[in-house]
Amino acid sequence: MEELLKQLATYVALAIELIGIVVVTVGSLEAAAATARALFTKMSDSARRAAWLKYARWLAAGLTFQLAGDIVHTAVAPTWDDIGRMAAIAVIRTFLTFFLERDIREVREEQAG
Repeated sequence: MEELLKQLATYVALAIELIGIVVVTVGSLEAAAATARALFTKMSDSARRAAWLKYARWLAAGLTFQLAGDIVHTAVAPTWDDIGRMAAIAVIRTFLTFFLERDIREVREEQAG
């Protein structure tokens, strides 16, 4: 039964991590398109900043899926390597989210003023 649970956790973790990869890929493609538009058109600073904030949201979402996949994977048979990787992703995601929320607040204040 334990082996079956390990197998199931592995497949679930891989599926969640795949979703994270897709999210980061879609966000990266969208950011690349926004960068190309910024290079070839007159894009305002606020529009350019909004595009990068949107990209940061995609990255935060992708990291969240990666963290979820690591949590599922380490829930069954955690090793110190797995726990360290999960902790690193959690720290990166926390800092990214903190700065993203701060930037969003600044953009909203600029747009309101």
